[in-house]
Amino acid sequence: MSRPGFSTRTEVVPVLDLRGGVVVRARAGDRERYAPIVTPLSPGPAPADVARGLLGAWPARRLYVADLDAIMDGTPPDLGALRAIAAACPGVELWVDAGFATEGGVASFLATGLGRPVLGSESQSDAALVRRLGASAVLSLDSRDGVRLGAPELHEDPATWPPEVIVMTLSRVGSGAGPDLAGLAALKALAPRTAFYAAGGLRGPEDLPALAAAGAAGVLVASAIHDGRLRA
Repeated sequence: MSRPGFSTRTEVVPVLDLRGGVVVRARAGDRERYAPIVTPLSPGPAPADVARGLLGAWPARRLYVADLDAIMDGTPPDLGALRAIAAACPGVELWVDAGFATEGGVASFLATGLGRPVLGSESQSDAALVRRLGASAVLSLDSRDGVRLGAPELHEDPATWPPEVIVMTLSRVGSGAGPDLAGLAALKALAPRTAFYAAGGLRGPEDLPALAAAGAAGVLVASAIHDGRLRA
């Protein structure tokens, strides 16, 4: 869906951050302080309700779901929450980051049929898992305050990257500081055929043309949709 002045080349992927079975509000990547979300799009923080609200504000073909308990504490993915989201949003693909770091963990998740696993670089000790999974997974190149997280090879060697890569700038998440255009453009120069998805800092529709110019295939967004700054 597009409107005058919007870039039609940059896909918007709404985001849900899960913790303790509910959706929480991301603020500058400080996960310990995320609180249950209060949003005009949903009567409460239940994952299914928030997912429906996000898609009502911005119809999309996929959602990105970060299971923060799994990422931070190593717990299994919250399959109950993921099933509720999937049931509430039929036909929508889920990209799920649940701290996957082993082939067995990814295989168990794929067997549920609940979506595509996202391999966050912060959760990887080496690049082998990313290489083996290839296009069956999405890679997230994570950084915080200019520091790249995870195995250096994942950030430096495009040969390890699957066709779709998220550029996750954690310190900008929920900040409204604007996306990391320079970092995105540098990665696009390394791998022109890779589809990059920016994450962190989107302020509103005014950022979409700049993201397209920097080479973004898409952008992950939560706050700008909840706050009404981005509407379809």
